[in-house]
Order: sequence, then C-alpha cells, then structure tokens
Amino acid sequence: MKFKDKLKFYVITDSNYSDEVISIEESLKGGATSIQLRMKSSSTRKMIEVGNKLRKLTSEYDALFFVNDRLDVAQAVNADGIHVGIDDMPVSKIKEIAPNLIIGASAYNLEEMKTAESEGADYLGVGAVYSTNTKLDARDLGINGLKDISKIANLPIVAIGGINHSNVENVLKCGVSGVAVVSAIVGAENILKSAENMNELIKKHIK
Repeated sequence: MKFKDKLKFYVITDSNYSDEVISIEESLKGGATSIQLRMKSSSTRKMIEVGNKLRKLTSEYDALFFVNDRLDVAQAVNADGIHVGIDDMPVSKIKEIAPNLIIGASAYNLEEMKTAESEGADYLGVGAVYSTNTKLDARDLGINGLKDISKIANLPIVAIGGINHSNVENVLKCGVSGVAVVSAIVGAENILKSAENMNELIKKHIK
C-alpha cells in the first residue's frame, strides 16, 4: 500500500473516551490505516510506554504510526512520523533532526497550508471541518474551506474535525486523501463495529 493510501482512515487516540491500546487494537481490526498517539497531558514516560505498544500493533496491521507534537517520543518509540501544529516545532527543523520521519502539519487556512508545504511537510491535516469537542482550540474551516484548500494543495490532505459516520461521505467528496477521526471511533460503544462501518464508507470514495 502506498503512503497516500495509508492516510485514508486515520484514527487519533483520546483517553477521555477509551484506553489508547484497547481502542487502537479494535480500530486496526476494523480497518484503520494510520494511527496517531495524542496524549497532551501525559508524562513522557507514560507516552513512551503506550507508544511502544501502539508501535507493535501498527506494525502487525501494516498501518502507519504517528505521534502528535513530540519529536522525542516519536523517535523513542520508532514511530513512522510526527504530526505538528503551527505553534509546534517547525517542519523544516524536524526534517533537519529526523529526516526519515514522515511529517504531517495542521492547516486551518490557505496561509498555513502554504507554510507547511514550503517547509517540506509530507501531508496536511486540514480542519476543523466541523466543530469538535476533542480539540476545543480548533478553528472551524467548514466544507467549503476544505474544498478550497483541496483544489490548490500539492500534498495529500487528511480532513479532521467533527467527522462521523453521518457526514464522512460529504467530506470524502472534497478531494481529500483521507479522514482523521477521534470520537466517532474511539468514543463508540462498539469500536470494532464503528471502525468497520467507517471503513466501508471510506472505501466507497477512496479505492
């Protein structure tokens, strides 16, 4: 599977909903192709402990493994990549330090998209498409904003923000390479079934 294809079903951890390891194993069973470890309030030691377990799982399922924000943790757990926001370490600096890592960069508008591309990001996390409770500081971009960025972006786009089973098909029609989901999967009562259903919806639009 090519790099771009592995971005199509991207699941992000959130311990407010479920245990990271349990939820990600179920997500992978259900078809997730990329995983991001996001543990903003946890200790470095705890992140590495969980990260090592997720690295093992993602390797078993041939999925990509990213760490949110933390370059040190990404390197410590041998992640495939890192995802950073506009206020985190610049993409260009990460490339200097860890040239082998895949780098995803968040973009909430065209200016941030251009910055990420110029600094050498490998993919864009674009949103928030819909308002979301999992990232309260996210700025709403909307479907039309997503379409505008998709038209001119030179990098694969993973749409993020409030995406669920009822709206994912509208998002997939915007020319994106994939969707990132949090509560719709890791917050589901039956994570495996939720992931399987989401995977089927994604496959209708991304072969």
